[in-house]
Amino acid sequence: MWKDKRPILFGGDYNPDQWDDAVIEEDMRLFEQAGVNLLVLPVFSWAKLEPEEGRYEFAWLDHILNKIWEHGIHVFLATPTSAQPAWLSKKYDDVLPVDIAGRKRTHGMRVFFCVNSVHYRERARALAEAMAERYRDFPGLAGWHVANEYGTYCYCENCQRKFRDWLRRRYGTVEELNSRWHTSFWGRTVYDFDEVMVPDERNDDYRFAPAVQLDYMRFVTDSTIECYENEAEVLKAATPHLPVFTNISGFIKKLNQFEMVPHMDYAGWDNYPAPTDEPAFPAFKHGIMRAARDGAPFLVAEQSPNQQNWQPYNKLKRPGEIRRIAYQGLAHGADSSLFFQMRQSVAGQEKFHGAFIAHCGANSRIFREACALGQELHKLGDAFTGSRIHARTAIVFDWENWWALELTSGPTQDMDYLKQVFRYYRAFYAQNIPVDIVKTSTDLSGYDLVLTPLLYMIKPGFAEKLRTFVEKGGTAAATYMSGRADENDRCIFGAYPGPLRDVFGVWVEETDALYPEESVELVMMGTESGFPEKRYEGRFLCDLFHTDTAEVAAVYGKSFADGKEQDCFYTGMPAFSVNAFGEGRAYYIGCEPDDRFLARFIARICREKGITPLFPVEGEIELTCRENENGRFVFAISHGKETGKVHLDGDGACPGKRYFDLLREKEVSGTYVIAGGDVAVLKEL
Repeated sequence: MWKDKRPILFGGDYNPDQWDDAVIEEDMRLFEQAGVNLLVLPVFSWAKLEPEEGRYEFAWLDHILNKIWEHGIHVFLATPTSAQPAWLSKKYDDVLPVDIAGRKRTHGMRVFFCVNSVHYRERARALAEAMAERYRDFPGLAGWHVANEYGTYCYCENCQRKFRDWLRRRYGTVEELNSRWHTSFWGRTVYDFDEVMVPDERNDDYRFAPAVQLDYMRFVTDSTIECYENEAEVLKAATPHLPVFTNISGFIKKLNQFEMVPHMDYAGWDNYPAPTDEPAFPAFKHGIMRAARDGAPFLVAEQSPNQQNWQPYNKLKRPGEIRRIAYQGLAHGADSSLFFQMRQSVAGQEKFHGAFIAHCGANSRIFREACALGQELHKLGDAFTGSRIHARTAIVFDWENWWALELTSGPTQDMDYLKQVFRYYRAFYAQNIPVDIVKTSTDLSGYDLVLTPLLYMIKPGFAEKLRTFVEKGGTAAATYMSGRADENDRCIFGAYPGPLRDVFGVWVEETDALYPEESVELVMMGTESGFPEKRYEGRFLCDLFHTDTAEVAAVYGKSFADGKEQDCFYTGMPAFSVNAFGEGRAYYIGCEPDDRFLARFIARICREKGITPLFPVEGEIELTCRENENGRFVFAISHGKETGKVHLDGDGACPGKRYFDLLREKEVSGTYVIAGGDVAVLKEL
């Protein structure tokens, strides 16, 4: 392990059991050339490590690890338990999962096991114990990586039994279960926990019983945590000084990571933006990962050095793109830039997935870019690792709210909570205003401004927390589909937004769903400054709400379908309002407003609270700032083709006037020019 503070981790997944000694030796030389300091292995090698039950063959791994350490490269040792050997699937019937259609799956795909399988957990723990005993004192061991991308849902009889036990512990009595699930609707009352079935295609409860499906998703998360800890506690006991974690799939919805990650030493996630994603979207996901451990640095555990092979159209990474992706992760709180994969595979599903070393060898554009990136990260060393981002603004994001909102039948089939919340995040991002993603459990007292987009589910205690925040002078903003249900998806009576009605000073009577081709005007009433245009556009959903104590700031105007005016019976009703509550203010946005409105609105409420962008910029420049005991570090990333500018002497949230460019090793001040596609890391002097 590193004796001093850990540098930026650079490298990634290596699958050396595919290669002979000559190739491995060549790889070591190339990794040194690229500045690689960490490899992750052997992620999928359970069958090779344990060819039959209880018989371990570690000699090949010993040889490779010693070779890696001879070249001064550290490792995250992975328990290869995401790909169980065929003998395990064959010998123990409970290992293989049952899918949502009720089919018992056969051996094959990775992460194709039941997390509740007794025999899977027994053998996975035994392997973790054997690896911990053998490698606990390996000098190059930097940490443990458990399994890979958990997320398989199983509907077997064992899961059904455990789900019933989970419900008994959660609700205590069947009467309480019936109350929480409101089973009187559709005659779903149960008189014994043993009458509860898993929600799958055999009963369609995964679609038509949202309370049941919501609890099953919670149960799967809890079961996965148990499965992870089954190995992690062994590794932690053997090496308490080393981090233990698993990597989170880029498709993050399946498991509640806000529940899982606190059981790990890092949030480590797999960042695979689609070619069509705007830069703000992976930045938003980085923010979610940062939130998972309450603002602590996270790990980018995987990203592609070139094209992927899982997307519909697998575009090549453009020149400079892997550098920008790497620095964006670092800019938003990562302490690593790890990639999948290091050498392109010989065959299999991911044989065309990008790698540092492609099939053509190291004489490639991507390898040259990887080498240049490695040299830069080596130069940065440990300057900002362990540092945090400090923001005065926050956006509340909640996993169970995500699940419940999208399980709801109505008001629209186009509900996408992640994309909806992202629109509000993007408005801050575009203005380079630092913003934290936070949980409903987060202490809000350190923020000046809190947004709660589409907070459909109001969990116990949150309404009181937000009320106190506003009463003490904070500014809050809520949107359509807020305050509709409790934690069991039971509707809140007394008009929406339920317990937050007094905070926002409004009550919602109805909600209209718009077709994709429909829109409605938002007409400003002239009561709010910062909106130079009088008319904006709303889409998606329209809350028809009334004011109690709030002031109407905008009303619904004309309605259109495919650009043609149509009748709108709620023209003139409130669409946007502001309420004075205690010493603070609370805004309510009744529909999905266009980007112009959001830009004006975010600028308006930030100005009201004295919150400013990090620096004024010209061009497509993304700015962030990380701080630790070494000082303040500003990241500037150009996502455009044209030259941009950062006005370091302008009015902004970073008070320093003089900075040192760590990559170019020179002092800078005033207006700093950033070439198109370039990056800069500036340390405040």
